[in-house]
Amino acid sequence: MTTLVTGATGIVGAHLMRALTALGDRPRGFVRDREAAIRACGADADLVVGDFGDLASVRVALEGIDQVFLTCGNHPRQVEWESSVVDAAVSAGVRRMVKQSALGAAIGSPVAFFDAHARVEEHLRASGLPFVLLRPAFKMSTLLAGAPGVRQADRFFAPAAGAKIAMIDPRDIADVAAAVLTTDGHDGRGYELTGPEPVTFDDMVAELSTTIGRPIAFVPVGDTDAVTRFIAAGTPQWIATNAVTQFGLLRQGSQAQTRDTVRVLTGHEPRTVAAFLRDHASAFA
Repeated sequence: MTTLVTGATGIVGAHLMRALTALGDRPRGFVRDREAAIRACGADADLVVGDFGDLASVRVALEGIDQVFLTCGNHPRQVEWESSVVDAAVSAGVRRMVKQSALGAAIGSPVAFFDAHARVEEHLRASGLPFVLLRPAFKMSTLLAGAPGVRQADRFFAPAAGAKIAMIDPRDIADVAAAVLTTDGHDGRGYELTGPEPVTFDDMVAELSTTIGRPIAFVPVGDTDAVTRFIAAGTPQWIATNAVTQFGLLRQGSQAQTRDTVRVLTGHEPRTVAAFLRDHASAFA
């Protein structure tokens, strides 16, 4: 099988490229930056340079492809872009699409990211293309956005006071994607993916303090302050506003429940926050 992996320079995509290769698949990465992709996926990786906004490049990437892993970063044009990939995949005769969605995806959600994912899910269902939906919880990689505050002031700022979150390591998402792309019996299914336990940001910061060997304090911030901080760090306003809205749902317990899906589909337990922080300690040190 030949699988097109979109977002192949991201943590999920790069890990999936390696996992599929190890399983005997022939992945092709769809990337915007070839040099970054080579660093992430290796010099021998099959890569096609393109962009979701360039449909001609999408069609080139789909030539000879059996199945697609579809993921797109949060963007106001996400529904348009991902839906166009679905349509192009149907025209190209692709056999299956695995879409990375989100836990909480729902049309009309106050979080635009979740609304967009649900609309793409709906389009994918209507396309007639065999599909699998992966709905991961809050990704541990999002914690890396707090690294500058840790490095500069030994503080982790986030609008997450009291939130219990069954956050997931992106590598576990990739492992699940590899499993459903290389085994049968998943078409039409939607899988909710979480980490092994709900953790608070106080829990996470305690683990981080142990990992990097100095005390770090969690500093809860209000929503308005959080938006301002995200924008000051270079986050586009649309993403900053919706990310803070998502934190509001997290504080209400929207992702406090765990699922055993990672273990069932991959055969291994999901990675812990402590393990993620150890593996990314250099970002915070």
